[in-house]
Amino acid sequence: MFTAKIDKRLPLIQEADLNGKVVLVRFDHNVVKNGIIKDPFRIDKTLGTLYYIVDRGGRPILMTHIGRPKDKKTGKIKCSPEDSVEPIVEYLQRKLHTNFYIPQCEIDPELGIAGLCDDVYSALEDLKNRKIGGIYLPNTRWFRGEEGEGFFRDNFAVQLSDLADVYVNDAFGSWQPHVTTYDITKFIPSYAGFLMQQEIANLNNVISPERPFLAVVAGSKYDTKIGPLYAIYEKADHIILGGVLYNGYLCAKYDISIQGIAEEDIKAAKELVSIDNKKKKILELPYIVESDTMEGKIEGKYRTISIKDFRKNQSYGYMLDIDPQSLVDGKVEKVLIDAKTIFVNAVMGYTPHFCEGSKALDEAIDKNKTALKMYGGGDTLQEFKNLCPGLYLSILDSTKYYFFTGGGTVLTAIEKGSPYGLKAIQALMENKERLGKGT
Repeated sequence: MFTAKIDKRLPLIQEADLNGKVVLVRFDHNVVKNGIIKDPFRIDKTLGTLYYIVDRGGRPILMTHIGRPKDKKTGKIKCSPEDSVEPIVEYLQRKLHTNFYIPQCEIDPELGIAGLCDDVYSALEDLKNRKIGGIYLPNTRWFRGEEGEGFFRDNFAVQLSDLADVYVNDAFGSWQPHVTTYDITKFIPSYAGFLMQQEIANLNNVISPERPFLAVVAGSKYDTKIGPLYAIYEKADHIILGGVLYNGYLCAKYDISIQGIAEEDIKAAKELVSIDNKKKKILELPYIVESDTMEGKIEGKYRTISIKDFRKNQSYGYMLDIDPQSLVDGKVEKVLIDAKTIFVNAVMGYTPHFCEGSKALDEAIDKNKTALKMYGGGDTLQEFKNLCPGLYLSILDSTKYYFFTGGGTVLTAIEKGSPYGLKAIQALMENKERLGKGT
């Protein structure tokens, strides 16, 4: 773990009296897709907090969200077995050799779970009497109040606070101010878990980096990335774009059209091009892979082209990857080697068919043995592990690498200029101040 100071206003789990207490702990175990755990990395990163709670005499009640079961337009909540916490509980039971109970609450087919049910309270007695190792509540987003407003939200927060003596937030990847990450802090003593502390400490290395600082950012749409992108642009000495962000930039700069790139993305990119014409921070990757189709990497239907060959008003096919030779281009290679801090929140190609660019990028970055290299969570980490398994295993204990559990949270914190600008973290600090523990 990299050393960095934690703001004294943040209440830490080390400061909590857990002995004999019921501890409500929010994790980001959002690793289940179609009923299967994709990668247990996020679960494993929270085991230290869970061990600590039990070791200090606490009795844990665990929570996480999985997926997006709520339809934002209709408000309906679909509680599918594919979004259940059951695979997580099965994994924990195998890993920790203890039993966790999932309360069985009544589910409305359209509105989800109204609130905590009798089975939760029955399980609570078993937890206090040490008949079970822990309780794992159903997917928090199955509860009507979690993302709701009004009565159901307020009621859910009060019900949760009545269950426990202490609340711990170790869900760095869940930055949205929902009941289980925000509202609960209004009622019971609240603390940051060990993973939360570690992520905050490492965020400071992105927000106040050692220079030269290289940022690599990709995304599928400008509208979800434009705020963080501008914030990263201002902080970075050099920036590499990938995916739609890079394609939109190329369209705006060279006045071309690329299949699949919407006009609004090109329009958003024009402002970035205008800014970069003066500051010259964007590092253009000179060789990209054009494809006639997105259905796969079909022989004869894809090719490498050079951006030097772009002609104004020309139309091109789908740009689905960067060619690895882009990374041995003189200027690009020099920036990669000279950087002191590298932050990557990007998959460069259209996976799973076009992945050579991402693999080459990870390998090129690893050649820089002195830089601090930090990767965002989600797809970025998953692709790193899939494409470079040997490299991943070799650097797991390296002090020169850090893998965040939440890429979106990192980008939001960068946009706000501080991890303490995140609502869930602010709520913890406000809780400490209310309880008179501020220093």
